[in-house]
Amino acid sequence: MAVRPLRPPRFDVTVALAGLLGGLLLWGFGLGVRPDSDPIVLFGGRWALLVPLGVTACCELLRRTAPRTALAAGTLALAADTMTQGSIATVVMYTDLMYAAVVYGAPAAARRLPWITGVLTLAGMLVPYAVWRVPEALLIGLVVGAVTFAPASTGLIVRNHRDAADAARLQAEQTALLAEMDRVQAVTAERSRMARELHDLVANHLSAIAIHSTAALSLDDPGTSRDALTVIRENSVQGLSEMRRLIGILRDGAGDREPAATPTLDGLGALVDNARANGLDVTLDAEPGGVPAPVELAAYRIVQESLTNALKHAAPGRVAVSLRRSPEALEIRVTSPCGDRDGPRAPGSGAGLVGMRERAALLDGFFEAGPEAGPEGTLWVVRATLPVTDVEQGEA
Repeated sequence: MAVRPLRPPRFDVTVALAGLLGGLLLWGFGLGVRPDSDPIVLFGGRWALLVPLGVTACCELLRRTAPRTALAAGTLALAADTMTQGSIATVVMYTDLMYAAVVYGAPAAARRLPWITGVLTLAGMLVPYAVWRVPEALLIGLVVGAVTFAPASTGLIVRNHRDAADAARLQAEQTALLAEMDRVQAVTAERSRMARELHDLVANHLSAIAIHSTAALSLDDPGTSRDALTVIRENSVQGLSEMRRLIGILRDGAGDREPAATPTLDGLGALVDNARANGLDVTLDAEPGGVPAPVELAAYRIVQESLTNALKHAAPGRVAVSLRRSPEALEIRVTSPCGDRDGPRAPGSGAGLVGMRERAALLDGFFEAGPEAGPEGTLWVVRATLPVTDVEQGEA
């Protein structure tokens, strides 16, 4: 419920002044509701009706700031007005107080007032008719209904419409907020995806270029330098080609496509051959079987990044790549010697491990990487378990 203003709004002041001036105008012309000789008039004279008129006008100032107090005081003023010659302006202002009490009052009062006034209207019709047994007695109930039940019912209808409009506005704001949150999350997810792909596409080639260029600069051997330059050229050409494919897809706006040609596990042989050309001693033991495309892409990228890390950081020795397919998951294990490295090293930022962990998490899989003691010394072991059952069901 909105906070009520501490001071009467300008509209309420205008209503109060208009009601008071209208009542004074009718009083000046001597127009009243009933003659002074009516038996119901207990306070005769023209001046008596000005008191209920003034009180009701003052209540109009509280129609929004204190609607319940205004209605209670207005009811007493209306009762007093019925004991005088009466003023149409007092009755009209009271109907507005009843309307305002329902529209601006507490929710409980807004629900009860139409029922209470409806009961009073029925009582105003049945009780006088039962006492006097004349059809004209029913008019008392009609007057009571016009003064109380009609404005209360109108106020309830207006309040319900306002509440429905507020609820619709709030729902629209919440929907807009959720849409903005979805947009931000989608943008963040897409940026993360493109960062992973860009890193996986380029890091391997740039790492090889950095290592072989360092070797070429540190060794004064024309043959070694020529071999290093050959590897550098091959990796730079392949890296540029993959970058062009990635940039082309970004310019086309095909956000649902994978950057470059989506690699498959059939390409692990070529990936291992490229790692051997860059100087790694790699063995491949892969029996992946048929796996869904998302699992296949994630597995290829994990093996690719593991070989890149081995090229940058591993000590001399054999790197072993193993893939095993079980009914529920694809098991990936890549081991490389862990220790001091005498040759050139390429700087690393840790983004590769983050990308591999994210790829496994996106498939609800498991990933860990770290040193592990073995019979041949300390090894750096990368393990990943990518479930295939849920992915296959999702693609079916």
